[in-house]
Amino acid sequence: MKTNRVWIHLLLFIVVLIVLIWSLIQPNGYLIWSAEAIPALVMLAIAIFSYKSFRLTTLSYLIIAILSITMFIGAHYTYSKVPLFNWIKDYFELERNHYDRFGHFIKGLSAIIIREIVIRATPILRGKWLITFILSISLSISAIYEIIEWLAAVISKGSKVSHQFLGSQGDKWDAQWDMTLTFVGSIIALIVLTKIHDKLLKKENF
Repeated sequence: MKTNRVWIHLLLFIVVLIVLIWSLIQPNGYLIWSAEAIPALVMLAIAIFSYKSFRLTTLSYLIIAILSITMFIGAHYTYSKVPLFNWIKDYFELERNHYDRFGHFIKGLSAIIIREIVIRATPILRGKWLITFILSISLSISAIYEIIEWLAAVISKGSKVSHQFLGSQGDKWDAQWDMTLTFVGSIIALIVLTKIHDKLLKKENF
């Protein structure tokens, strides 16, 4: 059974690697690609180097794969120019490409990864305080990312790359929307996936 899990994890890694290679082929720009893809690369590096010492559940690795793929797609096109969401924008006559909104909502899945680390590495017990702690960390990470985007825009003084990285598309409330969607996504992830996560923690002997 343990061997099967390892093969599933390897398959997820291969899929992510394929998307990464595709993402690197003629992106919108390599500088903006680097800015958008660094969080995914850091997350993958941590997952790989900690695999033997702190192996996560298959659900957590699936979420890492989903988040990485989402970020690599956004890095390839830039978040404001992803073709599918351009089509959605045109078809429904929306004011903007919503892939960045989608991306921040999907980042709410990271609440499960945070949950696993907190359960396994801290004395915090399951209950209201655990949920509060998880949501606080999730929202904090989202806020830090928005601060990094703002600093990048300030330092580069409104360059094209910083404008693409910021991705506000003219919405002055973009940062608030992004953090809110991550927060909502985290709540939904905990509601939908907590029981499954607990079963996997027990099944995979964590």
